[in-house]
Amino acid sequence: MAFDPPTPFNIADYFLDDRVRDRLGDRTALRTWDGPVTYSQLRVRANRFANVFAEIGVEPEQRVLVALPDVPDFAAALFGALKRGAVAVMVNPRLPADRLRRLFDYVRAKAVVVDAAQAATFFEATAGARHAPRMLVMGGDGELAVAAASSDFAAFPSHPSDPAVWLFSGGTTGRPKAVIQSHASFANSTERYAKEFLGYGAGDVTLSVPKLYFGYATGSNLFFPLATGGSAVLFPERCTVDELFRQIERHRPTILVAVPTMVNYMVSHPNAAAQDLSCLRFATSAGEPLPPDLHRRWNETFGVELLDGLGTAEMWHVFISNRPGAVRHGTLGRAVPGFEVSLRNERGEEAAPGEVGRMRVRGGSLADGYWQRPSATRRAFFGAWYVSGDMMTRDADGYFAYRGRADDLLKVAGKWLSPTEVEDCLLECPEVSEAVVVGTETADGLAATEAFVVPAIGVDAASAETAILRRLAHRLQPYKHPRTVNVLDELPRTHLGKVDRGALKRSIS
Repeated sequence: MAFDPPTPFNIADYFLDDRVRDRLGDRTALRTWDGPVTYSQLRVRANRFANVFAEIGVEPEQRVLVALPDVPDFAAALFGALKRGAVAVMVNPRLPADRLRRLFDYVRAKAVVVDAAQAATFFEATAGARHAPRMLVMGGDGELAVAAASSDFAAFPSHPSDPAVWLFSGGTTGRPKAVIQSHASFANSTERYAKEFLGYGAGDVTLSVPKLYFGYATGSNLFFPLATGGSAVLFPERCTVDELFRQIERHRPTILVAVPTMVNYMVSHPNAAAQDLSCLRFATSAGEPLPPDLHRRWNETFGVELLDGLGTAEMWHVFISNRPGAVRHGTLGRAVPGFEVSLRNERGEEAAPGEVGRMRVRGGSLADGYWQRPSATRRAFFGAWYVSGDMMTRDADGYFAYRGRADDLLKVAGKWLSPTEVEDCLLECPEVSEAVVVGTETADGLAATEAFVVPAIGVDAASAETAILRRLAHRLQPYKHPRTVNVLDELPRTHLGKVDRGALKRSIS
């Protein structure tokens, strides 16, 4: 059953104000290097933002861009927008001006909250934009306005189905779409996944690798801990592996919100064995497939349960996951209670155990669709179902395994080939740090694959290629071998930090 919120229902109340009403106002909500921020202090700051938004003319359901680094004002501005009844749109504050200009015209936001360090780029982006937002510069005039605003503000009486936050979904192609999510969606995933499935509690301290503008982190490292009286660690610095270890040592989190790329960096760090991660109850992984060999290396290095899972912006957060105490390596886990996941084969029938099928999912966190993308909305949403391009198998026990994207599956030599299988093989090479395999065509128009790899630290390109060819010869049938292996210093990534497979395909076209 989906969570059934009352009417009216505003998630600024649900995540923040309710904790103060629960007499938890003096409890730490946010942990920073400079000290803690309590629930009451965060609520006051959010109220000040809400008053400023009202004063500059932001109306309910108009958009407010939150373009801040991971600092307490990110949370305060986000909740302030929600309190006003506006729709919060979280963006990477380091986007270049040309992408910001397109974003301004697409979102048509009334206001944007930006840090002084990035303000010049945002002002540059307003030049030529058809829908330039009002700027609130923190560390500038916006800071003064917020500081002078009233600390009292009653949350707008939103309906549970009113839009609350727009999330961006770009898959791995780099072209984002704004996903319209409601107040009810965020509460539903919090109740079913965070509280019921993972067991978030008042004693938990969360720390995230992805930044808060990424929906996975917004939930796991802000909404979820606040909903249960816990606290979140925020830091504005780029999340390098050294910075992450430093934050763990300082704050001793109980839950680490990770992605496979950082998992790889952590286990490959020369001082990995000396790190003390005993504070962690578990870590989560999402955003990209977690290779089984990388999962094994994590377990051997840190001995902390790593819960792989799958979520999409269209369902807001994770709806398939391994559960604490019931991890099955090489799988995404099982459907989270309250969500139904179906796999359909090429005939449109429910896939049998072990058979590859296209995933569809339904539950109480289903989005309303894509902003100004009617064709894409019709392709992806069928009644109560979201139909993704993810291809998976499910075993007899209900555990799902990822098999790649529908657009990525190739028929080579008359047989189906999943690039994920080849990637997993490449990542078993100690000489390889990252690997991506994409489909292409030969001069004769036949399907083939190309591999892109980043060597491990201290390994040169020639040594990496030699190790890869040796591994492929022993592990995979010849038709599964990539046509070529391209050695790169780094892989291109989308605005959400995922590998930009579209860019890799364009590089070989």
